[in-house]
Amino acid sequence: MAQKVTAWVGWVWFAAFAILVAGFINIVTGLVAVFSPKTVLSWTSDGLAVVDVSTWGWVHLIIGALLVLVGFALFGGSGWARLAAIVLVVVNLVAQFVSLPITPWWSLVAIALDVVILWALTVHGGEVERAAR
Repeated sequence: MAQKVTAWVGWVWFAAFAILVAGFINIVTGLVAVFSPKTVLSWTSDGLAVVDVSTWGWVHLIIGALLVLVGFALFGGSGWARLAAIVLVVVNLVAQFVSLPITPWWSLVAIALDVVILWALTVHGGEVERAAR
């Protein structure tokens, strides 16, 4: 008996588009950090901290490039792309938590978007594979 594909599959298409947007923003953020001054002063609960943004720029650049590649593959409905997207979104979520003291507003927006993407991929991801057949 074939399982029915519902309109909820649109959430996965939304997640794929949101992954592309997050990936491109990570690429831009990473490029800015790589080509900016090497250190930034940041306030923490313990006082002033010096953060090397060049290293985090490369991390965001690599994560962003991988997110873009997986985002395009996710439009094809393959199972490996959904699994890779879940892993990369979790990695991006952790990276945004680490970047929270440097860019608090963007990190909070990215964390919220990552949670919605994870929900769409885990709850409605199986329907995409059926719709792609």
